[in-house]
Amino acid sequence: MKKIEIYDTTLRDGAQGEGISFSGVGKIRVAKILDELGVDYIEGGYAASNPKDMEFFHAIGKEKLRHARVAAFGSTRRANIKASEDPGTLALIEAGTPVVTLFGKSWAFHVHEVLRTTEEENRAMIFDTVRFLKENNREVIYDAEHFFDGYKDSPAHALATLKAARDAGADRIVLCDTNGGTPYFEVGDITREVIRQLGGAIGIHTHNDSELGVANSLEAIRAGAMHVQGTINGFGERCGNANLCSIIPNLALKMGYTVLSGPEKLKQLKAVADFVYEMANVRPNDKAAFVGHSAFAHKAGMHVDGVNKNPQSFEHIPPESVGNQRRVLISELSGASNVFLKAVEMGLEVDKKSPEVKAILNELEQMEKKGYEFEAAEASFKLLIQKVLKAHKPFFSLEAFRVIVEKRHKDDPCISEATVKLRINGNVLHTVGEGDGPVDALNDAMRKALSSAYPGIGDVHLVDYRVRILDPEEATAAKTRVLIESSDGEQTWGTVGVSTNIIEASWEALVDSVEYKLFLEEQKKNSAS
Repeated sequence: MKKIEIYDTTLRDGAQGEGISFSGVGKIRVAKILDELGVDYIEGGYAASNPKDMEFFHAIGKEKLRHARVAAFGSTRRANIKASEDPGTLALIEAGTPVVTLFGKSWAFHVHEVLRTTEEENRAMIFDTVRFLKENNREVIYDAEHFFDGYKDSPAHALATLKAARDAGADRIVLCDTNGGTPYFEVGDITREVIRQLGGAIGIHTHNDSELGVANSLEAIRAGAMHVQGTINGFGERCGNANLCSIIPNLALKMGYTVLSGPEKLKQLKAVADFVYEMANVRPNDKAAFVGHSAFAHKAGMHVDGVNKNPQSFEHIPPESVGNQRRVLISELSGASNVFLKAVEMGLEVDKKSPEVKAILNELEQMEKKGYEFEAAEASFKLLIQKVLKAHKPFFSLEAFRVIVEKRHKDDPCISEATVKLRINGNVLHTVGEGDGPVDALNDAMRKALSSAYPGIGDVHLVDYRVRILDPEEATAAKTRVLIESSDGEQTWGTVGVSTNIIEASWEALVDSVEYKLFLEEQKKNSAS
């Protein structure tokens, strides 16, 4: 099988996306996990742009990467100056990376309007810079910026710029759809013609402004490209870069190419995607293909029944092949198959046609009439199953709670204090908590009461808190649904509460969150014994 080189530019092009920022330590950690994934190249930053990128190059040079080669990014020399005297070119040498990725102008429009120089001088800028870097023992990847726009404007000029890079010794020539506006059929045709005329090692670099970043990358590879650039999770300027989390599995599983440093690496893809989201402090896209939380989530009863009989009926690949997993959602569209599979997930022995499954479906219907929604609150639904089957063991019970919100001066922030009285193992505990708001204060008070009996809840923290008004026409008397997402660092789960009082709805979701953690700990203890 033909090997396709994977070039990751998350730390450079991806970091240029709106709202994306990596700390210095974060960049090193991302580089290490990309190396572990088995990508061939990691572009670490723009050598001449800022001190942080240069610090990264020096720091990563001290690390022992297993597979990937680190690239510093920069531009051709400026007009009318020697490459050996150009500060940007010298910064590429200072970076000390084994690979340098260099971009130059392919579009005559840019040469005239942006560089304000001649086409002849532009070709000399490309040639001189590539040659200088090769003389300094660097592997050189030449990124032909705006190549497809330039080719459509003047094929002769665009191809002449590529030949300048090739003649100077560039190891890879990469065709860039920098504006992201070229349709896939043009990308394929033009790439094919470039390879016919130049031969050699051709790569592709696309942006997603027309929602074609992945399709354009795959089409270029079909046309003969052997090197593809992109970012994890599609991070990048404007609408983002081509998403490697979609490109990699499509190449490996749909097109039969060899990617990464081994076929087993593909199973790390979701973990890498989640890690990069975390390092960038960005909420994951649940709808992302292959690696999203919802990529293999099934809701309609017919779909769930089909997947239970044969996963291929509604799944285009096995979820575990990219490190993901199947999820069965519960809603008003649920059938017996959904409930049955959820019960099996929990280790409960029930028959799909048993009265218990019917009872769970009836309870689900009644709860949803009251405003409960379990699609994003699977933990609450699993606890509901336990309760209907009379298998639920309450870990604690509420005797009372009180919340006070006080504002002492118009310029002071509000102060929230909560008091809870809980019965735990027959004993009543009365605790007080403080927080930024009433829910935070309740959470603090509950944890104080439970911590001695159940120290495991110390690992639980709230990831997200969402409120929805179910009947807005009722104004301040409207029913409120609260969804809480919690995590213990290993697993993440959702819980739900509903009430006309937002504090009571929040308390209900908080209780389910903690009880679910205790339920998981008890399951783990039972399976170990």
